[in-house]
Amino acid sequence: MVEETRNIHREVLPNGLTVLTEPMQHIRSVSIGIWVKTGSRDEDPQWNGISHFIEHMVFKGTKHRSAEDIARQVDSIGGNMDAFTAKECVCFNVKVLDEHLPVAMDVLSDLVLHPVFDTQDIGRERGVILEEIKMDEDSPDYLVHEIFTQNFWKDHPLGKPILGTKETVKKFERDPVLGFYGQRFSPGNLIICAAGNLKHEPFVDLVAKHFQRMKPVKNGFHSPQPKIVPRIIMRNKKALEQVQICVGVPSHPIAHERRHASYILNTLLGGGMSSRLFQNIRERQGLAYAIYSDLNPYRDTGCLSVYAGTSRESASKVVQCIVSEFAKLKSERVPDEELRRSKDQLKGSLMLSLESSTARMSNLARQEMYFDRFYTMDELLEKIESVTADELQQLANEFFHTESIAVTVLGNLNGLKLTREQLAC
Repeated sequence: MVEETRNIHREVLPNGLTVLTEPMQHIRSVSIGIWVKTGSRDEDPQWNGISHFIEHMVFKGTKHRSAEDIARQVDSIGGNMDAFTAKECVCFNVKVLDEHLPVAMDVLSDLVLHPVFDTQDIGRERGVILEEIKMDEDSPDYLVHEIFTQNFWKDHPLGKPILGTKETVKKFERDPVLGFYGQRFSPGNLIICAAGNLKHEPFVDLVAKHFQRMKPVKNGFHSPQPKIVPRIIMRNKKALEQVQICVGVPSHPIAHERRHASYILNTLLGGGMSSRLFQNIRERQGLAYAIYSDLNPYRDTGCLSVYAGTSRESASKVVQCIVSEFAKLKSERVPDEELRRSKDQLKGSLMLSLESSTARMSNLARQEMYFDRFYTMDELLEKIESVTADELQQLANEFFHTESIAVTVLGNLNGLKLTREQLAC
């Protein structure tokens, strides 16, 4: 298989704004993303949730368009417009047919550059987000992850919820919203990224037309590296039928040189139906319906966590089974055939994930944010290919220590106990 080399262009406007494009000639769509390089971890504790709040507010109306105008214009060209807030970034994106690129850019830049933040809209949107918080709290698997994260990075903004809390959201008024917006939405903190059927120069001209008048702002915010607190948290919630379990250990930051081995370790452990956790705990023992592991790396830290939903009777058994999988990865080399399968699974999902213009666009932005260069697909596949069983064993011995395992258990616990001794690996 010959991999086409990725045709990536990068340009920085005089005011510091970064523009990236990746032409994909074989498709008709274009995806554009405006990325803010700070997210919820860069908020002061008292304004926890304000990045997400602003992400909602820009859709409520600009100096040139009402909320309805925005929706109508995007719908009229058959586009998909979306936005999300994460711990380390905020993204506004739109996907359209190539011929509608100028209109799409006009609407998207209007949102980001000219929001009005109307006081009445702010009041209404606070209500909407308080409902969103309640909805999430009604979802037990979301809640167990949230409790886990808040304790894992205790007293650090990285551990705080992206949506904020009922207490913080109630305080969002026009002044703090405007102040925060003015600070974060500055050219040096923005990446504008497009992938699909487009040409680099005309796109840069289009971006410049909308954004060149933005004034640079000095902003040196980056929250310090969090300390990790591996605690055992038992949270009783009588109304729940199932016990929700989250077990995690510290892992490497996003740009670590051994990241490819971490991805394989995660795939082996709980990334899919052939993974050890799924096969052992769900298929062989029938102890859980849902069980998987997840790797969450950030710029200066990371977490490898396992989630399971099970019955109260089986909860301690499930935790012990998870921990014994950790121990096995430390003491035994991964068999060649299993390593081969995990590599192929990872490579396959990676290649499939870059088929759409939206995925390419976000991949570009993330590489710009976290790496000093762009990796070709070939390089990535090669890196995955070169991971050895010995490396995985070393990594397991680095990650899995009894004293660094954090556990959160949520449900109708009825006296269920869990001790550090039960986490021996």
